[in-house]
Amino acid sequence: MCGIVGLFLKNSTLEPRFGELLGEMLVVMTGRGPDSAGFAVYGSGENGRIKLTVRGDDLDSIVADLGGDISGFIRDTHLVLTLPERDEQRVRDWLAASRPDLAVTGAGERIELYKEVGLPADVAKRFGLAGMSGTHGIGHTRMATESAVTTAGAHPFSTGTDQCLVHNGSLSNHRSLRRMLEPKGIRFSTDNDSEVAAGYLSWKLQEGATLAEALEASLDDLDGFFTFVVGTESGFAVLRDPVSCKPAVMAETDDYVAFGSEYRALAGLPGIQNARVFEPEPARVYAWERN
Repeated sequence: MCGIVGLFLKNSTLEPRFGELLGEMLVVMTGRGPDSAGFAVYGSGENGRIKLTVRGDDLDSIVADLGGDISGFIRDTHLVLTLPERDEQRVRDWLAASRPDLAVTGAGERIELYKEVGLPADVAKRFGLAGMSGTHGIGHTRMATESAVTTAGAHPFSTGTDQCLVHNGSLSNHRSLRRMLEPKGIRFSTDNDSEVAAGYLSWKLQEGATLAEALEASLDDLDGFFTFVVGTESGFAVLRDPVSCKPAVMAETDDYVAFGSEYRALAGLPGIQNARVFEPEPARVYAWERN
């Protein structure tokens, strides 16, 4: 059992409050996942530059060691590097050779991705989620049932540029999917089935599918039970499997679209009393794009 949340803003005046709103949703889901928590926020970005979110210890000297036109800031156990797109592979190669203890959790023009072991309220506070601005994002609270409680096993998972996924459920064919995806260039850093789902969507997007089309295809190719909430640089989407045994509720107003595993995750949102509240239908893709 896990808790998943997502928030997509339509009204830009709410962007300074984005982290506050998403954080409150995340904390409410503590009962569904007290072991670890994580979130991805799509904030400001700059054309031609990319952010790499790096997780690990002893981060203070990384920017200086890398040199060049690179800046960065530290949030607890994570370092967000900003660099020219042309330098991404150089930086990844340097990290792999010089700091193999570090992990890249996310990469893209706008995404920042944070996750850690601990109660959701503590994780959100450690990274300063309440003070973050953004347009959309997703979050996850994990109750580990099939694997160890580790930071690497926490969600969200990101396997493509400005892409991320949170998942409640279990996939039965993730190992065969992994064997199919790895020769296609999709790389995995854990044995988690949710990371394979993220990799599958990344592959479909690389092949030219839209986010909605990639999710539609997953209904044929993924076996198991699942609820996905997915983010891209400009998009936000939700999909439940055909059986839909995992709880889910959504709310939409003129100001936002929100998702929660339970309604109580949405209850504190502004204007919720006037929202269209509904349960997403099985095997139906719900997707929104920024203008």
